[in-house]
Amino acid sequence: MSKSKRLMELMMTVNRMRKFTVKELADEFGVSSRTILRDLQELSELGVPLYSEVGPHGGYQVLKERILPPIAFSEEEAVAMFFASHALRHYLFLPFEAESSAALQKFYYYMPGDVRDRIDQMKNRVDFLTHTRQQKSEFLGDLLDASVQQQVVTIAYETKNGSSNRDIQPVGIYASNGFWYCPAYCFLREDFRLFRCDRILSISNNHTGIEPLDHRHIHLGNWEDFGSESLVYVRMSVELSREGVQRCESELWHAPHIDMDHDGTGILNQDIPTKEIPYFAKFFIGLGNEATVTEPKELVDCMRGLLIEMMDKYTK
Repeated sequence: MSKSKRLMELMMTVNRMRKFTVKELADEFGVSSRTILRDLQELSELGVPLYSEVGPHGGYQVLKERILPPIAFSEEEAVAMFFASHALRHYLFLPFEAESSAALQKFYYYMPGDVRDRIDQMKNRVDFLTHTRQQKSEFLGDLLDASVQQQVVTIAYETKNGSSNRDIQPVGIYASNGFWYCPAYCFLREDFRLFRCDRILSISNNHTGIEPLDHRHIHLGNWEDFGSESLVYVRMSVELSREGVQRCESELWHAPHIDMDHDGTGILNQDIPTKEIPYFAKFFIGLGNEATVTEPKELVDCMRGLLIEMMDKYTK
């Protein structure tokens, strides 16, 4: 086996084993311990995070932040990967902000010159725009780790009535219209709640002894189905212009059901919880003449009330 191939396979082996001795590797690759020691030194110089432990039970161990083996991308795949990561720059806060920036720079640096030239030409020709918000979301990484590891954390959360401490078990995090959200089980409310991440003032490990719940089957796609609240639904129907269709498709969470016409207009038909009527009232008022709500009556009445308040404000 050539040295380059041995180093490649050694990199994949130590990533898989995590903890090992020089003798174990020497036996597996059929080389001397001295050769393995030289190879490990080269891997360390290439950036593989290794450290050694002395003593009868010692050996080598790979740190948590492992180096992945090289992956062969086609030119089109490399360009797609670059712009997928490049689009994240519109978010001021990410759960892996520093890592994303470092990965993008590394990815770009090692591309062939002609591929870099092509990307430079495309930077001002393609983009994935999202709202840029100034609100800080500083604890995205902590929330994501807690959701993956099924941990309970304590947060200080800002509300209209001031801040309060909550013990929560996060489900995950997602971005929508430039804001980050965290659905989580709230032990105070004994139910699932949706938290705006920029309103989380602090986060810490929970020390009250609350045992995490088994939520491995709950994720971003189904968490709302596990709430204990008895939700009452009503049918919502809205006539939309072409622009109204585009706005609804890009701004509403979840994806709305719209019956499209050949000219790009459409009718939105879906069931909504009655508690969300104030949200939809404000949303469709914001669309102006691009949307006409026909039902439910409760939504139309709520919009009418909001419009009357606005008229009173501007006619005094």
